[in-house]
Amino acid sequence: MERLEIIKSICQVISDNKDYLTELDREIGDGDHGVNLARGFEKIAAELPNMTNLSAAEVLSKMAMLLMSNVGGASGALYASALIKGSAVLKTQTTLNAQVVADTWQQMIDAIQQRGKAVLGEKTMLDSQIPAYQAFLAEISQAGSLSQGFAAAEQSALDGLNATRDIIATKGRASYLGERSLGHLDPGAASSYLMIKTISEALAEQATKEKIC
Repeated sequence: MERLEIIKSICQVISDNKDYLTELDREIGDGDHGVNLARGFEKIAAELPNMTNLSAAEVLSKMAMLLMSNVGGASGALYASALIKGSAVLKTQTTLNAQVVADTWQQMIDAIQQRGKAVLGEKTMLDSQIPAYQAFLAEISQAGSLSQGFAAAEQSALDGLNATRDIIATKGRASYLGERSLGHLDPGAASSYLMIKTISEALAEQATKEKIC
C-alpha cells in the first residue's frame, strides 16, 4: 500500500475515534485530546493530494508543520516533535525497509521522551509506543517482515495501552489526580495504539494482496 494511503487511513481512524479519545481525556485530562488530534489530522488529509511528489522525509516534515499549526495542547507538540525527528532520519536514507523504519521509530520515541520529559510507565503515549517498538524490533531481528513486525507491534501497543489502567499518572494534567487516575486508560497511549493498529492492518492487507498476485 502506498504510504500516502496509509496516512489517509490514519487520518480517518483518528477522525472516527475523536469522541472516544476525547472521552478518555475528559476522565483524566483536559477533555480535548480527540478533538485536537482530529483537527490536525483532518488538515493532513486535506493536504495529502499535494504530497504525491514529496519524499518520505518531506511528508513527515509537512505533517509535523500541520500538527504544530492546528493541534493545541501537548499532543500536537509531541507528535510533531516525533515527526520532525523521523523526517531527519529519513533524509539520510535512500530506501525504506524494516530496519530503517526501526531506526526512525526509535528516534521518534526519543523525541517524545525529550519533549515530554517522560519515560515508560508514567501513563503517557510512550506506554503504547515503547512496547510496540520493542516488539517490532524483536520481530524484524528474527528476519520478520515489515508486516510481521507491525503485527507484533500492534499487540504490544494494545497490551501497553491496557496496562495504563494500573498506572498512577505522573505527567500532564492527569498527574493532578494522583491515585484517582487509576482505572483509566491514557488517551495519548490510545491514539498511539490506533495509529499503530492502522499501519499494521494496512501492511497486512498489502502482504495478502502480494501473496495472491
